[in-house]
Amino acid sequence: MSSNFVTGLDVGTSSLKVALVENRDGKPMLKAVFKEPSVGLRKGVIADISEASQAINRILHEVKKISKAALKNVYVSIGTPHIKAQISKGIIAVSRADTEIYQDDVDKTIKASQAVHLSPNRTVIHNVTREFIVDGIGDIADPLGLSGNRLEVSSLVIDAFSPHVKSLMKAVEIAGGEVNGLVLSPLVASRSSLSKNQKNLGTALVDIGSGTTGVCVYEENKLIGVAKFPVGGANISNDIAIGLKIPVDAAENLKLHYGYAMAREVSTKEMIDLKKFFPDATGSVSRRFVSEIIESRLAEILDFVNNELRAMGKQSRLPGGVVLVGGGSKVAGLTDLVRQELKLSSQIGMTLCDEWDANAGNFAEFLEDPEFVTAFGLVLWGVDDKGWDKGLTLSNFKIKNIIKYFLP
Repeated sequence: MSSNFVTGLDVGTSSLKVALVENRDGKPMLKAVFKEPSVGLRKGVIADISEASQAINRILHEVKKISKAALKNVYVSIGTPHIKAQISKGIIAVSRADTEIYQDDVDKTIKASQAVHLSPNRTVIHNVTREFIVDGIGDIADPLGLSGNRLEVSSLVIDAFSPHVKSLMKAVEIAGGEVNGLVLSPLVASRSSLSKNQKNLGTALVDIGSGTTGVCVYEENKLIGVAKFPVGGANISNDIAIGLKIPVDAAENLKLHYGYAMAREVSTKEMIDLKKFFPDATGSVSRRFVSEIIESRLAEILDFVNNELRAMGKQSRLPGGVVLVGGGSKVAGLTDLVRQELKLSSQIGMTLCDEWDANAGNFAEFLEDPEFVTAFGLVLWGVDDKGWDKGLTLSNFKIKNIIKYFLP
């Protein structure tokens, strides 16, 4: 049965990552993790659907070797920076004589909150419930069974540029996958790497990918806001390549081995032999100079983050601090730079392991890697949809029709 497997496909600008899980007594049992180079994408958006689908096909072929059924239940990350988020409210009158709130009342309220004005080329990708309000009393997580005359919901409605959504779905389908859910990358990364306590305290997740950076802020277990910017780790590598006149691949390798986010912490006497990274290069370069290039670009990224936190009213006001994930978070010294620039505590995030089957330890290398939190978040998102821990099954038919309803 396809419902026994969930495939999480993280479609990144520079790499594709897949996590595959199987239902083991209501818990996700990790079966495999894959990573392949990504082509046909630019800044989180599919630029060449033919190239992108071929790359996706290669990684899904590895999934097919384990289970063909798993290809029918794929949850995909969407990384486009062209998103908008707005708070919306839905209100209904509870019509029953006993004023008890039932599931159909909740469903109607949530649907009413989705009735926001969108231009023809925009598509709703998420309608995240923040809180329910019964007769003016808010901060209610689940109103079922309560009594009241008026039910309200506060939601965060996230929409994206429709052509980007359609291109991503088409590329996965051409590659042989069946899309059962599209999830915004920073939102799904928070699913696997932020604890309930962090979401309650007030925490910002910053996902630094290759072509984009995403921000997701929680407080009191509510999603406060989400944002994406078209700048990421690849911009740092490009800057180094230009500054040192070496290929981008060599610059990326140099960044990971010798890069540091706080230039003043690096000795001016420490030199890097460029021939280690590019045989045709001559001479050496100061490690501090390389770090200055890195710090400059990271400071720009963090300035974008700070502007978003300011717009949300959370600048320097998050007790849980900042959790850094994504491949771009691997630059040494980044947590120190974040503390300096954002005036918040910071840490490198990883996938939390309390929801996994006991065999998760066999994949410790990936679970501890901040680059894979989105792939693992996708399968957990799928597990939530399937209701494995509750013995429920959400039909493929229902998911498909939800996606079709969102698309114009």
